[in-house]
Formats: sequence, structure tokens, C-alpha cells
Amino acid sequence: MGTVRLTLAQAIVRFLTAQKIDDEGEVLSLFTGVHSIFGHGNVTCLGSALEQVQEELPTYRGQNEQSMGLAAVAYARARRRKQIHVCAASVGPGSSNMVTAAGVALSDRLPVLFLCGDNYASRLPDPVLQQVEHFHDMSLTTNDSFKAVSSYFDRITRPEQILTSLPQAVALMLDPAACGPATISLAQDVQGEAFDYPEVFFAERIHRIPRYPAADYQIELAMRLIKEAKRPLIIAGGGVHYSGATEELAAFSDRFGIPVAETIMGRSALLDEHRLNIASIGVMGGNAGNNIGGKADLVIAIGTRMADMITGSWSVFRDPDVKYLSLNTNRFDANKHLANPVVGDAKLSLDAIASKLGGWLAPQAWSDEAVREKAAWNAIVEKRTGPTNQEVPNYPQVIGAVQRSAKPDDVIVSAAGGLPGELYCTWKSIGVGTFESEYGFSCMGYEIAGAYGQKIANPKREIIAMLGDGSYMMLNSDIYSSVLTGNKIICIVCDNGGFAVINRLQTSKGGAEFNNLYASSKHVGDVPRIDFAMHARSMGAESENVKTIEELEAAIVRARASERTYVIAIQTHPYEWMEGGSWWDVGMPEVTDRPSITAARETQESQREYQRKGV
Repeated sequence: MGTVRLTLAQAIVRFLTAQKIDDEGEVLSLFTGVHSIFGHGNVTCLGSALEQVQEELPTYRGQNEQSMGLAAVAYARARRRKQIHVCAASVGPGSSNMVTAAGVALSDRLPVLFLCGDNYASRLPDPVLQQVEHFHDMSLTTNDSFKAVSSYFDRITRPEQILTSLPQAVALMLDPAACGPATISLAQDVQGEAFDYPEVFFAERIHRIPRYPAADYQIELAMRLIKEAKRPLIIAGGGVHYSGATEELAAFSDRFGIPVAETIMGRSALLDEHRLNIASIGVMGGNAGNNIGGKADLVIAIGTRMADMITGSWSVFRDPDVKYLSLNTNRFDANKHLANPVVGDAKLSLDAIASKLGGWLAPQAWSDEAVREKAAWNAIVEKRTGPTNQEVPNYPQVIGAVQRSAKPDDVIVSAAGGLPGELYCTWKSIGVGTFESEYGFSCMGYEIAGAYGQKIANPKREIIAMLGDGSYMMLNSDIYSSVLTGNKIICIVCDNGGFAVINRLQTSKGGAEFNNLYASSKHVGDVPRIDFAMHARSMGAESENVKTIEELEAAIVRARASERTYVIAIQTHPYEWMEGGSWWDVGMPEVTDRPSITAARETQESQREYQRKGV
């Protein structure tokens, strides 16, 4: 067997460029880009190796380690986990800045490879710059924080260790059941050490994402449960997108007359025009989903974690005899809350169950009720999102302006604050796979970075990030990244004077306004309005401030015509929100001097009887 002498860093880069993936017959590069901010912990070795492969594996200069990680997460989601970006950072704070992005990737079950600089394996120069010392454990480093937010973690202290580590990391990131971020911690000195690597390690390898079929007995049980149901409801999650099962879901719902509610990550699995698409459900959901959910006697969860925002902290489904059927590649998710599991690929499972159901149909009265509920909710949405001359518009009205301008291949990006909920319950999908809200981790600051990552994955699509002023203030530097690399995005910044949605929660639970809106925070003198358009312009974007919905609609036309990232800022109402939603279990004080909190707690507890207790 032939060998080639390379440094650890060179070997990693050569291995990554050799990995390919078969995407429905087309062979593509598995790793298509590296986001990096170089520091002393990676620039001399890994940086030098990356510089040699720019044509095969381009490196994008990051502005912030967290935001470049978020861009990589968004890229993986846009590519439906078929292609992966790498994030490389220096030792200490450079790498630890990426922990939040790793948490997003883990929550959303998305593959990102994090290459993190680490302390010296030899320990001879310790303590080195940016090293945190732990007196009780000399093996502990800052990078151990990634263990809590990674699907795979390894610390490389000898150059030959990657021979076993890298293939395992790749296998995990392509496993639909275990998919998530992989973190490789690279000692600074070892990055430059050489080893005689087997040449076969760098041979081109073509990977395929496997589709695992569910066990026959699970398919049989699913068929029996569905046939026994009088009021079945499908909850479609992000796994429907990752499985490529959107057509199968639409056909399944059509054929058997079963209404479908989408999770936030599953949104746009069906078009809005689909007859039985009742859209949203749960804490931020519309009346249609929650009313139908409250009556369902069988909940069929497909590719979803069934998080509290969807289940209303398990209070939405109020039939005392309701049963749960969960189709998921992940055993853990499939078995939550004593659901009847169907562990396997969503696309294969839907086809297998459909073949067993034969000519069975859900009762026509149930399907008709779902259609009526959706029509009633749509009437509310139309009224709340329609054109208006309101002096300070609210979120639904802003969303309506974007909706009226939407094209079928536009991608809407959101993540945290009030906009994801308002979008979730009002947006009408006119293209499959076009609603991309990061709500597994609900990471503030994701929106601009996520839109940037989406654009890299979808260069011919218009990517529209909708975010609040709070998220903008938290993380905005990828406006410059998008300008620098020519990946044009549109950002619509809704300025409601602070963290308005948390202010809403604070006051709705009896609390006083405190430390959320700028006006109720500690300040000296008048609170100045932030000129977001001016700020964005300083980073090279085109931008403008608008006041009215009419002005916003005109600005969107200009933004579409622009070849450069375009930021539109509009002042929005901090107290007006879309109606709908369900109960949500949040912690409330048992002891308080404030009567309003006592009253709110009593109201909160009055709904607890509807909460499922895990069985």
C-alpha cells in the first residue's frame, strides 16, 4: 500500500475534497465550502492547507464565528443535508464562539463539520495564548463545551487519529437517524505534524444517504390505527423535507382525506392551496390547526420532534382517548410520549402504509370540517394582512406586503422573536420548501446569516430574511459577508423598539414592562431610534427606511431589482399581534406581591387539566 507524507492539516483538507455524494444520480462534492476566521491556532497549518484548494473547496472569510456557523447550518438545510459546509476557527474564544451554532445544528438535526483549534498536545509551552486552565483536570479545554452540542466529538492529539475519526464523522453526518454536527478538536502543534498516510485514505469516495425501511409489524400497526380512526390528523415536520417526501405527503393526504398541519420546520411541505392543508398548530398556530387538533383521535407525526410550540406543551390534543403514531428515522423521536413508533424513512413509510390502507377513507365529515376551519382562518388572515393605511403597521400587515410580492421560488427566512410566530400562522406557501424558519433552537441573530447561507445554496433564488430589530442588533455582520461574496439577500427589518415579543409574554403573565423594550430599559435621556438603513449602508448594502405598507411594497420592488444585498427597515407596532394560538406551559411565580401575576398564574393553571402527562 502506497503512502503520502502530509501534515495533519493537509491530510484533513485532502480527505474532505475527496468526499463525494450521489444526489439522485448526480455526483457532487460532499463538502462545498469552508467558513473560517483564522487565528494563531489555525492560520499557519490549516489556513495554509485550505489556501491550496480554493478551486475545489472555497473558503469564505467569516466576520463572526457564530454567524459563519449559522450560515453553514442554513446551507445544510437548504441542501436538505446532502451537502455540507465546514467551519474552522482558532483556539479559545474563536472556537467557543461557534458553540451556539453547533447547538442550532444539533437541535435542527443538520450536518456541519466544526474544526476547532485547541491547546498544545505536548503542553510544553502551556499556558498558551487563549488557553483556559482547569486546575482539577489538565485534559479539559474550552472545546469540551462542544460535547453538549455535537452529535460527534473527537479530540485529535496525534496526526494518525484522523484515519479513524474523519470517516466516522462523515458517516454520522450522513446518517438520517443520527444526523447532526461533528466537532473535531485540533491541537495547535499537531496540525503541523506529519505522518505517512495511506494513499487509499484520499481516494474519491461516493456516499449515498441511506433510506431505512420501517419494520413490517410497525407498518401493520400503523395501518390498523389509521383504519380505526375517525378523526386522524397528520403533523408534518422538517423530516418530510429531508426525506424528500413532500409529494408523497400531498398524495397521502389527498387519497385518504386526512388533514395536515405543519410544524414550523415543516412549513411549506404542502402548498397553501392544498385542500387539506390546515397549516399551523400549537402555541403560535392558527385556529384551524388548533381546533382540528383538539378533536383528533389519532395524531400521525411525521419527521417531527413534537416540541412544545407545536403541541401547546401537550395541551392541544384534547380527546381523552387520542392515540399517537410517529413516523421518524430517529428512534428517540419516534418513541416520545409512548407514541406507536414507525422507525424508518418518511417517504418509504408513507408509501408502505398507503399500500396497506387500500381503499380506506377518513370520514367525509371530518375532511369537510378541516376545509371549513381552514377557510374561516384564511378569512381572518386576509383581514389582518391586507393593505392598510395604519400609521405604524404591525407584523401581520408587513407580512401581507411581502406575501403579495412573493414568487413561487422565493425563500422566506426567520428565526426568533415575534416574526416566526406571525409568519408561521399567516404565511401562505406558494412554493414547496420555501419557508425556512430556524425554530429548533430559536436562535436570535440567525436570520441574516441564515439567509446568506441559503443564498450560497440557492444562488438563483430570492432569499428574503424577515427579522426584528433585536435580532439585527444581535448579529448583522453577514450583511457585509453577502456583499463581499456577491450573495445578494433581501432583509426586512421590523423595528418595534426592542424585544417586543418577550415584552408581550412578560405583560401577559402579569409582569410589568421591564428591560425588554428600549423605553422600559435603563437609559439616559430620550431613547434614540436606530437607523438600520444607514448601518446596513455602511457595510456596502443598498438600503432604505420606509414608513407605510405602500412604501414597503414599492421598496420590495426596488430590492428585487437590485443586484446587491438590500435592507429595508420599517417601524412596526410593539403591541399588536395576530390572534390565535394555544396554551403554553411557562414557569410562573407561586409567591408574588403583584396581584396581576397571581391572576395570570391562576389563569395559566386553569388550563393544566388539558396537558398530557407523558402517557
